[in-house]
Amino acid sequence: MEVLYPRCAGLDLGKDTLVACVRIHGTPVQQELRTFGMTTREVLALAAWLTAHGVTHVAMEATGTYWKPVWYLLEEPFTLTLANAADIRNVPGRKSDVKDATWIADLLAHGLIRGSFVPPQPIQEVRDLTRTRKQLVREIAQHTQRIQKTLDTASLKITGLISNVLGVSGRAILRALIAGQTDPVHLADLARGTLKNKRAALVEALTGHSTAHQRRLLKLHLDLIEQLEAAVADVDTQLGEALAPFHEAVARLDAVPGIDRVVAQAILGEIGLDMSRFPTHEDLISWARLCRRLDETAGKRKSTRTRKGGWLKTVLVQAAWAAVRSKNTYYRAQFLRLRARRGPKKAIVAVAASMLTGIYYILRDGVEYRELGGHYFERLDHTKTTQRLVKRLRDLGYRVQLEQVAA
Repeated sequence: MEVLYPRCAGLDLGKDTLVACVRIHGTPVQQELRTFGMTTREVLALAAWLTAHGVTHVAMEATGTYWKPVWYLLEEPFTLTLANAADIRNVPGRKSDVKDATWIADLLAHGLIRGSFVPPQPIQEVRDLTRTRKQLVREIAQHTQRIQKTLDTASLKITGLISNVLGVSGRAILRALIAGQTDPVHLADLARGTLKNKRAALVEALTGHSTAHQRRLLKLHLDLIEQLEAAVADVDTQLGEALAPFHEAVARLDAVPGIDRVVAQAILGEIGLDMSRFPTHEDLISWARLCRRLDETAGKRKSTRTRKGGWLKTVLVQAAWAAVRSKNTYYRAQFLRLRARRGPKKAIVAVAASMLTGIYYILRDGVEYRELGGHYFERLDHTKTTQRLVKRLRDLGYRVQLEQVAA
C-alpha cells in the first residue's frame, strides 16, 4: 500500500499521560515510542521531539476533551488529524496505549484516517459559548419544573392558569408566597395583564396549604433561576463580542424561517463559516447525521435509521419544527408532503436536512435566503398534481373532464 506520509506520528491520549509513536518509512520501517505527560511543558517537549525526527503529520484520537490542549499546542508546527475512535478501532484483544499509538501512526502513514472537523479558534469559542448557553437554559427549565412540582404539592394549582410561572405575575406571586403570604385574595391581586380577567379562578387555585419547608424550596429554586438568567445574559454579551466579525452571516441565517439569532449563533458555532471543509452539501448533511445510514450486507438492506446526532442535529430539528409552523413556506409544504407518506418524525428530519442545505449555500456563496413558496411542489410537478386530484375526485364518485384554460 502506498505511503503518503513517510515521517508521521500517532498519539494515544490519556488524562495524565500520552504515548507517541514516530513512524519513519524505510526498509525496514523505523518506529520509536516515548511517553509524555499532559502538562504544557511536556507537550512542548513532545513537539520538540517530533520536530527532531522530521515529523510533518500527526494524528490523535478524539478522546474526551484530552485532545484539545494537545491540538492547540501542536497545531502550528504540524499538520494534524483528529480521528474518530469508532473509525480507527483495532483488532479486539490487542489493546494497549503503545499498540494504539503504533496503530494510529500506521493508519496515518497510508492515509487511512478520515479527519474529524475541528473549527478554528474563534469558531471554537463561539461553540463553547452557545453550548454553555443551551445548558444554562436547560437548567432554568429544570428548576422551573421543580417550582411547579412544589406548587402542586402545596395544592396551589396555578400552573394551569399561568402559562409562564416565571412571568411578571408568576414571579410576584412566588415572591409573596416565599415571604409567607397565604391569603389567596391578596395573592390574586398581584396578577397583571390579561390574568386579571381570571381573578375568581385564580383565588380558587391559590387556596392551598404551603409549609415553611415548601416556601424554602421555592426560594431556593427561584434564586437559582435568577442566577442562571444573569449567567445567560452574560453569555449573550460575550457571544455578541465573539460574533462581531460574523454579524453579516448571522443576519443572513436569521432570515431563514425557523431560525432566530440564537439558533443562527449556535449553527455558526457548530459548522463555522468556511464551507470548503465540506465538498458538497451532502457531506455536511452526513456529518450532521441528518441522512439515512448505509447498512447493507449480501444485497439485504438493514437499518436505515439516522445515527444519533449531537448538538447540530438537535438545533436543526428544533428549528425545523418552528419553520413548518410558518404558513406559505417551502419548508411547511415539504413537511406536509412527506408527513402523509413517511410520518412526522421522518418528515421533520428531511426538513432539517433541507434547511442545512440552504445554510450551506448561504454561507458558502454569501447569498441571501430566497423563499420558494408554499406552492413550489405544485409548480414543480403540475402534471402529477393534476392526475392526483382527478383520481381523488373519481374515487369520490365524480366524472371528471379536463379542459385546458389559456394562461
